[in-house]
Amino acid sequence: MAAVVIYTREFCGYCSAAKALLDRKGVAYEEKDATGSPALRREMMDRSGRTTFPQIFVGATHVGGCDDLHALDRAGRLDPLLASAQAHG
Repeated sequence: MAAVVIYTREFCGYCSAAKALLDRKGVAYEEKDATGSPALRREMMDRSGRTTFPQIFVGATHVGGCDDLHALDRAGRLDPLLASAQAHG
């Protein structure tokens, strides 16, 4: 399993913004596009407890959505979390 997993859906601006941040950081991630997939949506909801997109996981840590990801980055806590997940992934 990839160290970073992001559940997305088509035409989701927040999904695009979250992926853009990860792309800028050079982070490889597994994208699970739940558009038209009730099974993937259920998997996301079971893992996160949330129904909104995107939902982002770094290793075993549920980061949350796009705003949560950006807040971690602004607080200087995203890079260490990513580094830790890569080391253990």
